[in-house]
Amino acid sequence: MRGRTGKRVLAAVLAAAAIAAVASGLLRLRVETTVDSFLPAGDPSVTALADNARTFGGDPVVVLLESQQPQGLLLGDGRLAALMRLEGELAHLPDVATVYGPATILNQIAITSQDMLARLSGTRDGLRARAEADARGKGMSATAVKAAGDAATADFDRRYGALLVRGLPAGLPTTSNPDFVRNVIYDGAGDPRARWHFVVPTPDSVAVLVRPREGLDEPGTRRLVSSVRDEVGKAGLATSRVTVTGIPVVTAAVTDEATGEIPLIGALAVVILLVRFLLVGRRESLLRRLWPLAAALLGSVLTLAVFGWAGVPVSFGAIVLLPLLLGIGSSFPLYLSAVADRRKVVVMSLASAAAFASLAISPLPFVRELGLALGLGVVLTVGATLLLGRRFEPSTSDSSRSVRTIRGPKRWVAGACLLAVAAAGWILLPRLDVRASPEDVARGLPALDQARYAEQVLGSSGDLSVRLRGPDTQSPASLQWLAQAQDVAIARFGDRLRPIITAPDLLGFLGAAPTPDQVAAGLQLLPPYLTSAVFSPNGDQALLTFGLKLQDLGSQAGLLQDLRAALPPPPAGQQADLVGLPVAAAQAYDQVRWDRYPANLAGILAAGIVLVCGLRRRGDAWRAVLAAVLATGWTVAAVWALGQSLSPLTVALGSLATVTACEFTILLLDDACPRRVVGWACVTSALGYLALSLSRIGLLREFGLTLTATVVVSYLAALACVHFGRRPGTRERLVPDAKADLVEV
Repeated sequence: MRGRTGKRVLAAVLAAAAIAAVASGLLRLRVETTVDSFLPAGDPSVTALADNARTFGGDPVVVLLESQQPQGLLLGDGRLAALMRLEGELAHLPDVATVYGPATILNQIAITSQDMLARLSGTRDGLRARAEADARGKGMSATAVKAAGDAATADFDRRYGALLVRGLPAGLPTTSNPDFVRNVIYDGAGDPRARWHFVVPTPDSVAVLVRPREGLDEPGTRRLVSSVRDEVGKAGLATSRVTVTGIPVVTAAVTDEATGEIPLIGALAVVILLVRFLLVGRRESLLRRLWPLAAALLGSVLTLAVFGWAGVPVSFGAIVLLPLLLGIGSSFPLYLSAVADRRKVVVMSLASAAAFASLAISPLPFVRELGLALGLGVVLTVGATLLLGRRFEPSTSDSSRSVRTIRGPKRWVAGACLLAVAAAGWILLPRLDVRASPEDVARGLPALDQARYAEQVLGSSGDLSVRLRGPDTQSPASLQWLAQAQDVAIARFGDRLRPIITAPDLLGFLGAAPTPDQVAAGLQLLPPYLTSAVFSPNGDQALLTFGLKLQDLGSQAGLLQDLRAALPPPPAGQQADLVGLPVAAAQAYDQVRWDRYPANLAGILAAGIVLVCGLRRRGDAWRAVLAAVLATGWTVAAVWALGQSLSPLTVALGSLATVTACEFTILLLDDACPRRVVGWACVTSALGYLALSLSRIGLLREFGLTLTATVVVSYLAALACVHFGRRPGTRERLVPDAKADLVEV
C-alpha cells in the first residue's frame, strides 16, 4: 500500500509540476503583429527600412484634424496655440522620434525668420557702414560716400532683398500674427501651399505626423497609439472630425483583433468539434468519445506554452494555429485506435509535421512561424496521445465488405481525366494572381476604413523615399541631382507619387546653381526641425520623401521598378536607392510570387521522404505522394476556374494539402482501418478549418474556406489513388456503415 501511495504522490507531484510549467509558458506567451512579420527577413530592403527609421523615424501615426470652417484650426483666438500644445505633448510621449505638425513648423519658421531678418538687416547695415567709413577715410564727398554704401549693398540686395520684401507685408514673423500664418501656409486663394500639403492637406484640415523611434515593438506601438488618442482627446480642439490612422495604427488594430480572436475562434473550433464527437459513437463512454478532442487541445496548449517559454511571440498566424491543430490533431487519436500498426501512425504524423514545417522556406516570417508551430503541434499531440491515451482510445469496428474495382477502358479514361485536371492545375499555378495588398491583412477592420478616408484627404497613405548616400550629400552637385530626381518623379509619376518634404523644396530659395557657401548659409537659415527631415545629422544621407496610396503590390512593384529606371545617375562616389515600407512589401510580393513551385513542392517532398523511409510498403508512400500532387493540382485548377487569387497563406497550397492527402491515402490503403474513420477524419479537419470563416479578418476567412475545400479534395484524391492504384480484380475492404450494396469503383 505504501508503494502505491508513494507512486500516486509522485505522479500527482509530477502532474502538478507539468501543469505549472505549461501555465507559466502560457502566461509568457505574447501576440505581436508587427509589420516586420509580413516582410522578407534579412532582405536588403528591410535592412534599409530599419536604417532609415533609425535616422529619420518610423512610419508615422497620422492625426487628421478637420474643422467646419476653412483655416479654422490655424487662425482664430487661441486655436494655433492649442494645436501647438498638442504637438508638444505628442513630441514628449515615450518612444516618439519626432513630430511634424503645422503649429510647430510655423513656430520654427517664425523663430528662424526673426533671426534671419535680423541677421540680414544687420549684415546689410554692416556692409554699408564699412563701405561708407572707408570712403570717409579717403576724404570723399558726401555724395561719393553714399554711392560707396549703395555699391556695397547692391549685390546683397539682389540675392536677399526679395526675402526681406516678402517678409515685410506679413508683418512681424510670429505665430500670434494671423497675417504671418496666412502668408506662410496659404496662397492668395486661401489654399494650402504645395510644400505644406503633408501637414495642411486642405483648407479645412491639418495633419500631425508622429514618427515613432526605430525598432518599436508591438506592445510599444499599441501604447503609443493609445497615448496619441488620449492626448488628442484632451487637447480641446474645435474639430468636426478626428481620425487617428497610419501603419502603426493599422498594425495595432490587427494585433488587437488577433488577440481577441484567438480565444474566440479557438473556442468556436472546440464547440464545433465537440458537437461532432458527441453526435458520433454514442455507444462509447463520454470520456472515450471526447478523448481525441482533449488530446488535440493538450497538444495545442503545449505548443503555445513552448512558444511562451522560448520567448518567441506568435503573430498573425496565431489565429490560424488553434483551428488547424484541433482539426488535424483530433484525428490522430482516432488513427491510433483504428490502425493496428502504431508505427504507421507515427510515421504519418511525422510526415504531416514535415509538410507543415516546410512552410519555413517562406520568405514571410509569419508564414514560417505558422508552419513550425503546426509541425510542433502535430508532434506534441501524437506524443500526448501515445503517452496518455491508450486507456481512453475509442473502439472501432473492423467488420468489412469486399468490393471489386472496375475493369476495362473506363478505368483508364477516368484516371487520365483526373491526371489531366491535376496537370492543368500545376501548369496554371504560375499564372494565378497573388493578391498581396496591405489591405488584405486588415480587410474588414474599421482601422482600414479610417486609413482609406485619411488617404482621400491627404492624397497618400504611405511613405516612399529616394535616398542619396555618400560623402557630403549637401553639396551643390548633390542638391542638383536631388532636384533632377524630384522633377523626373513628378513628371513621370505625378499621378501616383506626391511630394511630402524634400531638400530641393526647402532650399529652393537659393536658386538653380548655389555655391557651397550659399548652401551652407541656406541650411543655417532653415530650422533644424525641417532640415533633419531631409538630411542625416552627419550629412551622408539625403531624402526625397513622397507619399503614395495603398494599392495592389503587383502594381506597386511595377511603379518602383519604373521609378528606379527613371532616376538620373547619381554624382560620383554616391549611391541612390529607394527606401520605405512599400519597397520592402514589394520585395516580399516578388519573393512570394516567384516561389510558387518551391512553396508547393517542398511539403510534398518532405512528407514523401518521411513516408518512403518510414513505411514498410514503399508503394503506399508513393501513392500518398501522388494523392498530394493530385489534390494540389485539382485545388489550383478550381481556384483558377472560379477566378480567385492566391494569398501569402494559400500560395503554398501543396504543403497544406499534403498533410490530409497523405494521411487519408495511407489509412485507406490499410485493410484493417475502417473507411468511416477516414471519412470522419476528413469531416473533423474540415470543421476545424471552417471555424476560420467567422474571422473578421478577410484574409483568414478566405484561408479557412480554401483549406476546407482542400481537405475535401484531398479525400477525393486519396480515394482515386487507392482505387486506380489497385490491380483489376483485387478486393478492397469497406465497413458496412453505408447501408448500401456493393459499390463498383
